[in-house]
Amino acid sequence: MKELLKQTWLNLTAHKLRSFLTMFGIIWGVISIVLLSAVSEGFQRGNQYVIEELGKNIVIIRNGRTTMQAGGERAGRLIRLGIDDVNELKRQSRLLEHVTPELMRNGISAKSPFNAASVQMSGVWPIYQMIRTIEVDRGRLINDQDCLDARRVVVVGFEMCKQLFAERDPVGGQMMLNGIPYTVIGRIRNKEQDSNYTGEDNQRLFLPYETMRRDFPLTGRNNTSDSLSTIIAAPFEHVAKEQEKTLEREGKLNDQAIGPVEAEILSILGARHDFDPKDREALSMWNTAVEAAFFTKMIDSMREFFIIVSIITLALGGIGVMNIMLISVKERTREIGLRKALGATSGNILQQFFSEGMLLTIISGTIGLGIGISICRLVNLLPMPARFSGMIITWQTAAFSIGVLTLIGMVAATYPARRAAEMQPIEALRFEM
Repeated sequence: MKELLKQTWLNLTAHKLRSFLTMFGIIWGVISIVLLSAVSEGFQRGNQYVIEELGKNIVIIRNGRTTMQAGGERAGRLIRLGIDDVNELKRQSRLLEHVTPELMRNGISAKSPFNAASVQMSGVWPIYQMIRTIEVDRGRLINDQDCLDARRVVVVGFEMCKQLFAERDPVGGQMMLNGIPYTVIGRIRNKEQDSNYTGEDNQRLFLPYETMRRDFPLTGRNNTSDSLSTIIAAPFEHVAKEQEKTLEREGKLNDQAIGPVEAEILSILGARHDFDPKDREALSMWNTAVEAAFFTKMIDSMREFFIIVSIITLALGGIGVMNIMLISVKERTREIGLRKALGATSGNILQQFFSEGMLLTIISGTIGLGIGISICRLVNLLPMPARFSGMIITWQTAAFSIGVLTLIGMVAATYPARRAAEMQPIEALRFEM
């Protein structure tokens, strides 16, 4: 085997330019597979990360307006959410694991001992922080006791903290919200968030819901002390996965889809507010699980297209290898005849030319894989935009590249090798170029 590989290497290096030009197609094909797969993987993971920063598998429910007559009311009626809607969903729903209110106010005057700003605030329950991926890098989050006692405590967004406290540790510090004293109990970690429904968490303040309801209730003639800005609902994980499969199977994977979760919410709240449960616009609902699945499906389609293009490129490279091997067989016809006359079997000849074709393919693939990985690493040194986690190479990409490469190499090498092995010694010795 060692002698065979040595002879194969010598035969390839005897025609360096021809070997390089033959290898180029394979190299380019492998680079294409690596780069295109890495790009699509980076987009998929980046999109998944952005959505999970907003909240994994959550449904964001906001006020809507009816488009259908129901309950003796004309279409166009405004549906306003309240705390009783949260309690009703928690009581009746079979698909929702968590339901939590959110009360939001804008334009609140916030003053620390160091600076002042106009801020956006949200009053929330502790469970809200878990399902909305609110985490702190200093201090603590809002807890149940804060809500029970309606404590005047606040968790500050990362960027807002820098604006109000600069580089100082805000935990334990005091700030005034519309002239009311509050104690800072935590700072949210920096969130890379380009997906939101009202504003970035980095720029907001978070208060206990009961405190917010007492100190900063919603204003306006259509609001009451129980009015809410948003309801955040989180279905059970198996429910979210099953809904995703159902919508994909039915071809309804879009932001206007009514899956089992949305249908149940519309049914429960429709009975409370006297609107038709089929009226999708009566409530504004955003299901992050459906959005994530839609993007994943889109990226998967893009990846499949990339792979097809890359395979075609590799196949063309394989044809180039086969053509060069056929030329090599023709050039070495007399050599083949001489070797057979001296006792070499058809198997020996087949093995020799097959090894040359495979070695050419393997070297090309290795170079292509190395260049592709190097390009990915260089690109990953640059700043990445939102929804893109960089060029990510997975073991599946490497395995797929090697598998396709091996198959193409075998196909490209087999035909010329068989042509060489089937030559008759006498005819081969008589052959002249």
